[in-house]
Amino acid sequence: MASDPATFRDSTQIVLPPRVAAGVREDLRARFRLTVDERDESVRIIASPLHRIRERTSVSERFPVNEPPKFS
Repeated sequence: MASDPATFRDSTQIVLPPRVAAGVREDLRARFRLTVDERDESVRIIASPLHRIRERTSVSERFPVNEPPKFS
């Protein structure tokens, strides 16, 4: 069954077997903003797009872009 692309538009989702997720869950939670949904014999890891926004903001703070003056 193919995934509906609309479900990935606002977040990234990865579905893993519980034994695989157990080995990486805490490391991923330490590095990213995640929701972990454990249902039916699988673990769905859902990453928020907010992480990317924070990265972009951090880069913008380190390398500011000078905007041209605004004329009325």
